[in-house]
Amino acid sequence: MRMRKLGNSGLFVSELSFGAMTFGGTDGLWGQVGRLGQEDADLLVKAAFDAGINLFDTANVYANGRSEEILGRSLRNLGIPRDDIVVATKVASAMGEGPNRRGASRGHILAEARASLGRLGLDHIDLYQIHAFDPATPIEETLEALDVLVRAGDVRYVGLSNWAAWQIMKAIGIARARNLAPITSLQAYYTLVGRDLEREIAPLLVSEGVGLMVWSPLAGGYLTGKYAKGNAGDGARQTELDFPPIDRTRGEPLIEVLNTVAARHGRSAAQVAIAWLLRQPVVSTVIIGAKRLDQLRNNVQAVDVHLDDDDMARLDAVSRLPIEYPGWLLNASDKAGR
Repeated sequence: MRMRKLGNSGLFVSELSFGAMTFGGTDGLWGQVGRLGQEDADLLVKAAFDAGINLFDTANVYANGRSEEILGRSLRNLGIPRDDIVVATKVASAMGEGPNRRGASRGHILAEARASLGRLGLDHIDLYQIHAFDPATPIEETLEALDVLVRAGDVRYVGLSNWAAWQIMKAIGIARARNLAPITSLQAYYTLVGRDLEREIAPLLVSEGVGLMVWSPLAGGYLTGKYAKGNAGDGARQTELDFPPIDRTRGEPLIEVLNTVAARHGRSAAQVAIAWLLRQPVVSTVIIGAKRLDQLRNNVQAVDVHLDDDDMARLDAVSRLPIEYPGWLLNASDKAGR
């Protein structure tokens, strides 16, 4: 397991990280995502740590706080040294009734940071991320609240999740102008079957030195190939929760190429899909989650898949985004200037 710097910070994270979204669900949405209790969680966290993973990601909203509680207890149960791991969590989603129990306001951020620290059983959060853009709160207020947490020692680094390119750049500019804690990372959706991030966000992250943490690298399980050509998936996540949205018309030819490349390497389609992400220069770490130990072990083996240029070209050709404005004009201008 290789280590990579997270953006321009001095923080090193494993190229694969562990997502605890499957912990603690009972019913409703979180029951569909995962219903893992403490014993199963301990097994997965131990396997991840033993494989070299040092970054563990969760969110206050996952299973209404139970994911944080279970993850924190797993780390204590296993006796994992605090300095050997990076714990990340997120804030912004509704954590109760009322307009002030949600969003990225100063009050909500500060209150939820304390609540997350209590659930995790930690004295600080390594990476605290704003889970979604809050149009009701000025970005200045959000960044100043995060800066308060960093200066108090409750948070070490701050990040964003699921923000548009213009929102990210505005936040970066405000943080620099006001000498606030810098934006270290973005957590975003990026897969072979969902490459939208490449239009505006990826170039921005590279330009400004912001690390990328990829969520749902297998597109909710679609890139395992088990949902191809109408396969139901035997009660797996894509059957219960159709998220993230997938263009299956474009996805079917991709699955065929993915399976071909996987067969050539004697690997699974999932491993190849993750290995493709690890070859992307913008990616700092890929978050993998699992409901079973065999799933986790299979996905971890993606770090040993070495795709050559021909593999990358075949996968790129079948998954490449159509060129949209101003992309086609920029390409034309670039060619004319050569």
